[in-house]
Amino acid sequence: MQQMISPPRRGTMINPRASVAGIDAANGQCWYEIRALAAGRVEIFLYDVIGGWGITAQQFVSDCKEAGVFEASAVDLHIHSPGGDVMQGFAIFNTLSRLKAKLDIWVDGVAASMASMIVCLPGATVHMPENAWLMVHKPWGGIAGDSDDMRDYAAWLDRNEALMLSAYMNKTGLGQEELEAMLKAETWLNGAEAVEKGFADTLEPELQAAACVNQNKLKDYQNMPEQINNLFGPRAEAPASQPQPAQNPAPQAANNPPAPQPAQQPLAGNIDITALAAQLQQQMQAANTERVSAVSAVFDAFPAFGSLKAECITDISCSAEQARTKLLNALAAGTTPSAGPGAVHIHAGNGNIVGDSIRAAVMNRAGYAQAEKDNAYNGYTLRELARASLVDRGIGISGVGTAQAMVGLAFTHSSSDFGNILMDVAHKAALLGWDEASETFEQWTRKGTLTDFKTAHRVGLESLASLRKVRAGAEYKYVTIKDRGEPIALATYGELFSIDRQTIINDDLDMLTRIPQAMGLAARATVGDLVWAVLTSNPKMSDGKPLFHADHGNLVAADLSIEGLDIARKAMLLQKSGDRRLNIRPAYMLTPVAIESRANQLIKSASVPGADANSGIVNPIQNFVTVASEARLDDSSPTDYYLTAAQGRDTIEVAYLDGIDTPYLEQQQGFTVDGAAFKVRIDAGVAPLDWRGLVKVTKK
Repeated sequence: MQQMISPPRRGTMINPRASVAGIDAANGQCWYEIRALAAGRVEIFLYDVIGGWGITAQQFVSDCKEAGVFEASAVDLHIHSPGGDVMQGFAIFNTLSRLKAKLDIWVDGVAASMASMIVCLPGATVHMPENAWLMVHKPWGGIAGDSDDMRDYAAWLDRNEALMLSAYMNKTGLGQEELEAMLKAETWLNGAEAVEKGFADTLEPELQAAACVNQNKLKDYQNMPEQINNLFGPRAEAPASQPQPAQNPAPQAANNPPAPQPAQQPLAGNIDITALAAQLQQQMQAANTERVSAVSAVFDAFPAFGSLKAECITDISCSAEQARTKLLNALAAGTTPSAGPGAVHIHAGNGNIVGDSIRAAVMNRAGYAQAEKDNAYNGYTLRELARASLVDRGIGISGVGTAQAMVGLAFTHSSSDFGNILMDVAHKAALLGWDEASETFEQWTRKGTLTDFKTAHRVGLESLASLRKVRAGAEYKYVTIKDRGEPIALATYGELFSIDRQTIINDDLDMLTRIPQAMGLAARATVGDLVWAVLTSNPKMSDGKPLFHADHGNLVAADLSIEGLDIARKAMLLQKSGDRRLNIRPAYMLTPVAIESRANQLIKSASVPGADANSGIVNPIQNFVTVASEARLDDSSPTDYYLTAAQGRDTIEVAYLDGIDTPYLEQQQGFTVDGAAFKVRIDAGVAPLDWRGLVKVTKK
């Protein structure tokens, strides 16, 4: 039984699984193999239970680095697996998602449960033989505890299922309801069905699969097709003398579970009983060593309770949580409660008490949230919070010799979400910087969405006359519209910064707030640079003429005066689409800073310059536009200014990938920095759509 990676309350929990890993007697075995080939090509074989034999995804990632997977130009991933540990599978999925190489996935036999999610890696081409199988189902696990523990565990399983659904939907394009029904029913798909549903891309000829996966791992799957038995054989390569019965438990199986299979009658090959006993003993010793370490960590700050510590260590049934309860009772002995019985103060959020409380404390120190007066972590330094993220989860640090090692463990331990908490704070700072950036382009540009990085073409309606009258009983006729496609494409802009262990030990909160905030500000300024560069560079449109050109009727030579502004206003109002006047009215006047005051004076005055007081001469252009100054225009010309139509008209489009118009923060731990590296990026593209909603005025 494994400790659940999610923050436990009480009780003993089993990690949510997508397969039955069980105990395999094989020695010196591994569920993966990595082969570095020539010409920058790497082969990866996931051939058995993910996370089996105590080999974690961390070791898998380490071996990938040594084999040059992350530097390879092409990766072939072969899968023949019944699934395995969900959290290990997520780690593999997230790691391989960052590959820059061309990725081809081959389902050599079975890709069941968690293995089917790895099949859905983004950007991969999935090949599946006709006789291969893919299975999806709901993650499952178990718990021994009270009702609150069970409800928390059920919520944790639901969150895992949601993550798996997201990967399936992104790969297949199927709806959430359909996929939920498939998971609930434990759905098996052969090669042709997988291609039809979108899980695979190409259907390959039948393949004779290698007998690699122990059939015992598939016993708990209720809907497994009988044909799949042909894909598996005994691990010892001995021929199976008798067919195995279908593993579809009858209803009475819940009340009368079958007796365990005797060790003398294995399903496949000969099992070394001595080796199996030794393996079980090693696992028990390892579990007890982990328990002792966790219990010892509870008493690290309380050396006076050495006898109680020894008692808890000696009691093999005493967990870290039980030891903590005994310690608290000992500390409370002889004291009088000040708030009466039952007055318990905790910071409660989503069930992750330690993580939520630490997150609230950091957010408060950064100035992004109000202090929770009942939060036990108020006033903690970053170093102390890193320690709490380990110790308060029952993770022993008695063997960690230095502060640097302790902080590093807080970043990398699977049960600690310290790195994710810091990412939340940094993301908050980046968004704050984005919101605080003094940019005005969003007031008048058009916001668009692109779904990929290919060059798209925006169609402008050149000519649409008035609607024709349709006589009674007559047919409607199609109108002919001339289209003009203006190109627009996305590009990625971003930077890296890191929060290393020295930063945490030094309690340098500015590194966590000011740098991401500055990057958020820079991200918005980058988009602004692209927008204002369109105005000042005057790019060519699809008709081969610059954006501002006399033939477009949007280039005016006039002074900054009532008369000059009126000429520019008329130029926009008189624009045509074919023979039809568009009547586009200016909404904004974009000026260099040098002439901003003069422009406001001319537009906001009730009278014209030079008129006597109370002369009754009205300013004809009073408040016809809103003045917006921009320092970038001064670098191009301190006298040229622009009129633009209101937001939403076809002027300049600012497009974002999938409509995400804020910077995105990604985190990577332990690879390039001794801590966590953060990447701030934004995917944006800017292009002019139509010249008729824009007018440029140059000085005579």
